Parts: sequence; structure tokens; C-alpha cells
Amino acid sequence: MTPLAVTVDRRSPVPLYFQVAEQIEREIISGALAPGTRLPNEIVLADQLTLSRPTMRQAIQYLVDKGLLVRKRGVGTQVVQSQVRRSIELSSLYDDLTRAGQHPSTIVRDLRVCPAPEDAAGALGVPVGSDLLRVRRLRCAQNEPLALMTNYLPTGLLDLTTEQLEEHGLYGLLRSAGVQLRVARQTIGACTATASQAKDLHEAKGAALLTMTRTAYDDVGRAVEYGSHVYRASRYSFELTLIER
Repeated sequence: MTPLAVTVDRRSPVPLYFQVAEQIEREIISGALAPGTRLPNEIVLADQLTLSRPTMRQAIQYLVDKGLLVRKRGVGTQVVQSQVRRSIELSSLYDDLTRAGQHPSTIVRDLRVCPAPEDAAGALGVPVGSDLLRVRRLRCAQNEPLALMTNYLPTGLLDLTTEQLEEHGLYGLLRSAGVQLRVARQTIGACTATASQAKDLHEAKGAALLTMTRTAYDDVGRAVEYGSHVYRASRYSFELTLIER
């Protein structure tokens, strides 16, 4: 069993259980506590941290409810594969994963000019069938498949190579080429995995997937990118901050 490097500040207004849970969550997300790691039981943890058993139990239950820990009869409490939680903002998934310590990698499936399908043509304001640059990628996090990503860009916007797309996020490459992204229109939905998607994402056929379509615009209002992505719902979620007006 793995000992936990957790400290609490009894003078803080933050509840003790939440202080403990937040620190354990950071260890899980960073990979310091790998999937399958067994934690000491609540009595041992409570003694280590000089906390009450109900406080420790509440911290563990909070992480169980978030899907980061699981209790197994005869085994104890274990770390499960953490979800990737991504804030909804105009950023690259590659860069978001890098900042979260998720070690992204990319397999480029397709990179070529092709006729614009109806959805991409409508988003980018070009006639159906006109030339667009299509990029298809499998994005992985910590060597686990996470998302299938298809993006369309106007031809001549920038030159892309497979090597660049394997090492960088698309938005980073756009910005490096002088494209100033300013705003995007995004729709989030759900679907069930086709046989092909299930194989790529290591899910069962018919498994729930998250979907996202996005049209990004530059600083003069020109549509410069249209993306259609599917994500493993078991490993990925979108996160919002809501503000009362």
C-alpha cells in the first residue's frame, strides 16, 4: 500500500475532508498515484493525519463519487483511471493535456486536400465540394486512446506536416503561422461508438461517446477551422464555470 503525502491546515476555512481529497486528487491526476494503486484503509489514514474517521471517510467517499477511487471487497480502496477534465475554452486539447501532466501523443491518420463535405463547407463558408485541408488524428493521453479528431482548414492557410501534428497541437501551429484565433462556436453532444470508433478508442461497440463540433474564427472574423471530434466518455468530460448575472 502506498503512503500518502498529505497535510492539513486546521486554521483554514476549507473543510478538512476537502483539503485531503483535493491533495489526493492532484496526486492521481499527476500520475504520482497510478491506476491500481492501493491506499491504506480509512482507520490507518485517519491515524496518520490525526483526523477523525468520519472526516477521512468523507474524503474517500468524495473521490469515489468523482470516479477517482473505487472500493473493492477484499481488496480495499484503489485508484482508478482518472478522467480528463477539460475546461471549455478556445484552446488545443494537446496543450490542455500537456498542462495537466497527461503526456499527450498523436497518431496522424490522414493529412490531405479533399472535397469539402456539407458540414465543413457550411461552417467555413465555402461551396460544397471545394478544396479543404483535412486532418484526422487519434489523440492519446498517457498512452491510452482518448479522442478521434477530424479538422478542416482552408487551403493555403498554413503548411502542415505529419511530424508537426505529432509534436504540437493544431491551434499552436495556427498561432505560430500568424493566425490569431479569437472566438469559436462549439456544440457538445453524445453518440454511441461504431465498430471502427470502438476499435480505435478501446471501447465496446455501442459505448457512449462525447461529441464536439467547433468552428474557430480569427481576429478579423474569418472562419479558419472546423473540427468534429469524438471522445471516450469513460475517460473524458467537459467542465464549465457558471456565473450568475
